[in-house]
Parts: sequence; structure tokens; C-alpha cells
Amino acid sequence: MSSISDRLKSLGVSIGTSKIKQSKPTQDEEFPIEKVLVGEFWHTSSGEIFVVETKYKSDFMRGSIKLKPSSSLEMIAAYAQSPHIANFDIEQFAFMDTETTGLGLGTGVYTFMVGIGRFEGEHFRLAQFFLREPSEETAQLSAIEEFLAPCKAWVTFNGKSFDVPLLNNRFTLNGWPVPLKSAPHIDLLHLARRLWKERLPSRSLGDLEASILGATRSQADVPGWMIPDLYFNYLHTRDARPLMGIFYHNEMDVISLAALLANMADMLANPLDDNIQHELDRIAIGKLYADLGYLDIAVEIYQLSLQSDDLQSKTYWYALRDLSFLHKKQSNLESACHLWEQAARNKQIYAHVELAKVFEHQQKDFSTAIHWTQSAIEIVSEPDYPFFEREVFLPELEHRLERLIRKYNANR
Repeated sequence: MSSISDRLKSLGVSIGTSKIKQSKPTQDEEFPIEKVLVGEFWHTSSGEIFVVETKYKSDFMRGSIKLKPSSSLEMIAAYAQSPHIANFDIEQFAFMDTETTGLGLGTGVYTFMVGIGRFEGEHFRLAQFFLREPSEETAQLSAIEEFLAPCKAWVTFNGKSFDVPLLNNRFTLNGWPVPLKSAPHIDLLHLARRLWKERLPSRSLGDLEASILGATRSQADVPGWMIPDLYFNYLHTRDARPLMGIFYHNEMDVISLAALLANMADMLANPLDDNIQHELDRIAIGKLYADLGYLDIAVEIYQLSLQSDDLQSKTYWYALRDLSFLHKKQSNLESACHLWEQAARNKQIYAHVELAKVFEHQQKDFSTAIHWTQSAIEIVSEPDYPFFEREVFLPELEHRLERLIRKYNANR
């Protein structure tokens, strides 16, 4: 299989800016964008801009996931700290990804391609706004503003840190009001890190496509690091053929955003169903529910996960610990103690400490509190117990034991 570089070289394209010829090619040698890609020129008050539009049926499958969400966005909206957007129509969300001339947010970094998708009825409409020349930027911004008119919220992947601030900067530099300036924003990168941190080594969009959506890209794709050089090369040569890979890359990014949102919405709306791919995912959802204050459902999620045979031992005990503290937070000490006793038999030090606290402060049974504290000291004093953990736990446990012995003697 030939590499991307080999395929580009076969087209006579040099990669990087250092080898680009500075002389302008003759007319016969040019491959303008409108002859390479099927698009049209949008005419705006600021000039014309080349736009490639693609429409997908809303039930189009990106891998194994349909583009259009079928579940409530309530939990995603709560995570985004914008609960009101759960009531937005799906047609009011703008799915956006940019291709730029650099990675910074400086004035010299252009969004030479902006891909924005939005649902329209039974279709997902994707428009890719392309700069043939940096001088066309005002026309590009005008067309983007028009396309965003029905939208009230952003959906991006790392867009909070990069795409949206950069696009806003381009509007500001041109003296234009920023569209969707204060709009709520769902950044799927941050949610992906919450959901798949423990299971997937990488949460990049490309890896999520393969691992979560079950989607693959064709050989037409180009890696992101090549994209700025390919664009600079185009500006010098006017050969738009290598840009086909950039358009494909951007298109896949945007439709994957829609499918990923649909997948996340379904997971979070139905955490107790069989649609969860892995118990680690379910536990991550339980943590998210707990952090957002939905404690009752979080308890149910953890309890279901702990019944699974798929959990590794370390994960099982972490999940049991989390569930025990949820019970404690709900003042359900009976259930919490039951789990702490189970964990204590597995030599979990935190469980000994929690049981000692209950018997000291709730039951006033200092003798039993002493028992659990002494048991913990014996465990951390074992020769094979990790040294650094012993250095942390032992002083605290010895201090607790001394206090408990004083209380026990004072109440005899």
C-alpha cells in the first residue's frame, strides 16, 4: 500500500514549503479548485467564496451509529453546564471543524477551510467554506454568518480551546460582530475524556471513530500535520488536486462529530441498558451522574456494573469504593458499611478507616473502632506492603489509634 506522500509525489506535488517554486504556473498547468471538486461560488456582499456542500440522510450510518441523535441531550447539556440546550431542536446545533494555516491563535493564522454541518429536516447538510486566497476571508465570513443563522449552539471536538476562538478572532480582526459569540458549546473532546479515559489509550477523534463508532477512513484522508503545508503549496502552485484529501479529512471530522454526539447521548440517556459497550464505560457514566448530582441513578449504575463478570479485580474494588461513598453521601450508612466490610476483607485500608469512623462517631463503640484501626496498622506493616503507601497511612493510623485508646479508657 502506497503512503500518502508517495501518492502526492505521483501527482508531482512537493510536500513542505521549502521546495515550492515561487514562479506562478502557466494557465495550462493549473488545476483550479472548481475543476477539481464539485462545488459552487456563493456570492456575498463581500465577494464570492468557494463552497462544497454535501447532504447526508439523517439516518446515514457513520460506522455503526446514525448521524441524528435519537436520545435526549439532557445529560450532555448538564455536563456542558448549559441545561437549557436540552430543549433546543437538533437543527439549532452547528457541528464545526476548521483547517488552518497553523496551530496558534495569532493574527497570521487563517481558517482556510471551515466545515459546518447542521440538520435540516431529514438531512444533515455540510458546507465547507474554502479560501482560494486569504483576500477572500471577508466573503468566507459573510457566508459562514449566513449559514449559521438558524443555529444557537456549537458542537466541536476541542473547539473550545481552538476552533471557535480562532474563528471568532477572524471575525474580530475583520471588524465583524461574532456570530454565536455567547452560544452554549458542547465540546465532545472533554466528554470523551470522561467517558473513555480508563478504557482507551487515546481519545483523539480518529481513534474514537475506530473504537466507538466502528468507522474507518479511506486512503483519500491526509493526516492533520500535513494540511498546512498542502495549503501553502496550493497557494504557490494553484494545483488544487492534493486538496481533495483535506476536504475529505474535514468532511469526515464533521460527520463524525454528529455520530459521536448521537452515540454519547444514547449512552448517557440509557445507562442501564445493554447498549453500553463495556462495563468501564458504564462506570464512567456512573461517575458522571454522581458528579452532576444524580445520586440515585448513579447508585443503580454502579450496582449493575459490579454484577458484571467483565471487570478486572482492580476496577471492581475501585467501583465498590465509589459506590460506598455514594451511599455515605446519601446517609445510607448501613449499605456503606456492608461494602466497607467487604473491602476490608480485601485489605482495603480506606474501608478500615471508614468503619473505624462509624464506630467511633456514630456508634460510640470505641473498642470496635480500635479493632478496625489495629487491623489496618497490621496490614500496612506487612513486609510486602508498598513503602510509600505505608509512609502515608501509618502515621495517620497510629494517631487515630492513640486517640481511640484515650477515648476508650475515658469511657470505661
